[in-house]
Amino acid sequence: MTEKRITPVLRTLLAASRAAISGSWKRNYLSVLIFHRVLPAPDPLIPDEMTIEQFRARLRLLCKYFRVLPLVEGLRQLRDGTLPPKTVTITFDDGYRDNATVVLPLLQEQGLKATFFIASGYLNGGRMWNDDLIEIVRRWPGETLDFSPLGLGVIDVRTLESRRRALGPLLRQSKALEPSLRAACLRDMEQRLPGGLPTDLMMTDAQVRQLYQAGMEIGGHTRTHPILKQITLEAARAEIVDGREDLQRIIDAPVRFFAFPNGIPHYDYDAHHVELVQSLGFEAAFSTSWGAATAESDFFQLPRFTPWDKSLWLFGLRLILSRRTITYPVA
Repeated sequence: MTEKRITPVLRTLLAASRAAISGSWKRNYLSVLIFHRVLPAPDPLIPDEMTIEQFRARLRLLCKYFRVLPLVEGLRQLRDGTLPPKTVTITFDDGYRDNATVVLPLLQEQGLKATFFIASGYLNGGRMWNDDLIEIVRRWPGETLDFSPLGLGVIDVRTLESRRRALGPLLRQSKALEPSLRAACLRDMEQRLPGGLPTDLMMTDAQVRQLYQAGMEIGGHTRTHPILKQITLEAARAEIVDGREDLQRIIDAPVRFFAFPNGIPHYDYDAHHVELVQSLGFEAAFSTSWGAATAESDFFQLPRFTPWDKSLWLFGLRLILSRRTITYPVA
């Protein structure tokens, strides 16, 4: 769809939604958007990640049809009942380097602020396990990759297309695997990979400081991004505390907000983790439940979602429909 056609479609969409939602725009809803990466150019292995132009178009749409507030201001106004209609806030997860090199200039171009929830243990040259897997599939020199030790069989990697087709199922199936077994298998593959794996996927300490000094919010996301229900409560506490302390040392300021890794209520975290985060003095915490927050929401498992559509007008539609979604936080 061309840019010329997008505007009339969105005007119609917004007009129709006001009638369909029966006045919900007048209520105090806060839509919290999750992003991860914004790539300088399309990557055929990870086609779902946005590029510069796609993200710029979404920022322009948000600025034109919604009110974009910094997270701390949006939460303050949500609490006290003064939140304007059609308010959204922008967040990024994990701590990818392109958040500093690509995202920050785009936000500044539109005069916007965002919150960056960072897994501190991967800064300065580290990688998350999913990026290990992506880069191994990308760089493997042979025709097959043997994931039999993980119960995932032998994967055809003869062509770029076969690698792309294999990657999605591999990532989905690997997520549920026992972390130490998965890590050992990926380390073995890395050692047999000519040239090794990249060390520039995540931000440096200096880039995190750059975001903070530019007026961005820095939030906690644990140190190594474990699924909290898969580890002991004591280990979860250490992950959350250590991750926050790492970031506070970097920015020399309090880290006020927390995002649960993966973030699906009941599956990735439970009521014990909600109580833990609250007891540690965070001001609010976020799940990945679909929907928008209201003043009645649990401020320690606020909904947060990714409007993943490539089509710009579907992105807008999904954002609108999220306001009618009921979320189910843990008890």
